[in-house]
Amino acid sequence: MKALILVGGFGTRLRPLTLSVPKPLVEFANKPMILHQIEALKAVGVTEVILAINYQPEVMLNFLKEFETKLGIKITCSQETEPLGTAGPLSLARDKLVDDSGEPFFVLNSDVISEYPFKEMIEFHKSHGGEASLMVTKVDEPSKYGVVVMEESTGQVERFVEKPKLFVGNKINAGIYLLDPCVLERIQLRPTSIEKEVFPKIAAEKKLFAMVLPGFWMDIGQPRDYITGLRLYLDSLKKISSPKLASGPLIVGNVIVDETAKIGEGCLIGPDVAIGPGCVIESGVRLSRCTVMRGVRVKKHACISSSIIGWHSTVGQWARVENMTILGEDVHVCDEIYSNGGVVLPHKEIKSSILKPEIVM
Repeated sequence: MKALILVGGFGTRLRPLTLSVPKPLVEFANKPMILHQIEALKAVGVTEVILAINYQPEVMLNFLKEFETKLGIKITCSQETEPLGTAGPLSLARDKLVDDSGEPFFVLNSDVISEYPFKEMIEFHKSHGGEASLMVTKVDEPSKYGVVVMEESTGQVERFVEKPKLFVGNKINAGIYLLDPCVLERIQLRPTSIEKEVFPKIAAEKKLFAMVLPGFWMDIGQPRDYITGLRLYLDSLKKISSPKLASGPLIVGNVIVDETAKIGEGCLIGPDVAIGPGCVIESGVRLSRCTVMRGVRVKKHACISSSIIGWHSTVGQWARVENMTILGEDVHVCDEIYSNGGVVLPHKEIKSSILKPEIVM
């Protein structure tokens, strides 16, 4: 089996982190976002992953080469010269996706984090006999999304309603598809949308089916959702009593700590925290609902909550960093500084407090 991951463009919503690496390589729970997906695909027998990409393919491929051998899976790129939307890339990668097997292939949105029930999806796809399957997830506020209206018992998709004003349902497209090769014949090589142009036509012929995603789902393409996604992901590890979760007197709730990180005395870490490789957390530090990436030093008695601290940054003594502060790579927050929602570009030193959410160039 094969899979196509829609990597796409510049990752502007996750800047300043994506100024240093392409978005799919930004760590989520101490592992590049895209690796969560590739590992889950490999586990159900996918042998080749194609990345549909229009930005920095060399960086992506160089990075993923080591995982090709580690995971024993082929990883290639299909490069767009112009952005092709969510369906165009499938047409561009047609020759890579189609072989003589006639097997269906997966298509994934690279920002989506979930429990990836690919095995169940393959069984569902075989059982309904249609051309295409998509995952849907239930949301509390369907008016913000495109809603999938479906026949409950069979999963047959009737129609799509974009940002409905009146309630038509609470299931939205989760960005995970399983498609028969014949779907490619419906797609032209031009900028086109799978959700708005391709799927409605398949639904009209009653050949599109939706499966409700079990477990959690999050599009982690922007900081607030990244932090929420981390909570949901750690929660799902807790449910299966995963050995990845840290424990001990300094830990509250769900926390993962890389084995090479050092944590000082009298700290309180958690809930919903990820601490990356080579981090140094000095004594008396308080961390909650945050990600601290590789090589960060947090000095004594600093307090960080609801924030993302980029690679090799430093947070000074008695500093307070909160409310969706995002530090890019190699940012240095001086002692006793307060950051309330500061978004700081790479290689900066912060010598005065950021009192309201703003971008620091």
